[in-house]
Amino acid sequence: MRVPRSVAAWVRVSSIGACALLLPAIANAQDERPSALPFALGAGMIAFFLLVALAAYVYMALALSTIAQKTNTENGWLAWIPVANLILMLNIARKPIWWIVLFLIPIVSIIILIIVWMGIAEARNKPSWWGIMVIVPIMNLIMPGYLAWSD
Repeated sequence: MRVPRSVAAWVRVSSIGACALLLPAIANAQDERPSALPFALGAGMIAFFLLVALAAYVYMALALSTIAQKTNTENGWLAWIPVANLILMLNIARKPIWWIVLFLIPIVSIIILIIVWMGIAEARNKPSWWGIMVIVPIMNLIMPGYLAWSD
């Protein structure tokens, strides 16, 4: 079977035109190679934040387990389990266990957290206003350590 001249000419012209249209896009794609720097920077930032979060978690768990030990509260190991540490906090503060449901309500959880930390401070024979320090940005890092390792 023979291809008509007009079709063969059209295929030849259209393929040359397509190459001419695609050539600048191919040239630009080779010049704009993606850099590995943004990926490395993002991965480094994520690793840094994960290490900081892990250090904060270990610090809070150690402080809470020390507070449980000094207040003679059973099951101090619950400080290392993420949701169970709320149960331990309620036990140290001598609050009812069903208050854990109140931690699920958005604004009420802040108030309950303050009340629970006030109870923990009282259990350690410290002034109850130390529980309010949980909402102050830098003091919320210092306060658990003070309640755990002070005399």
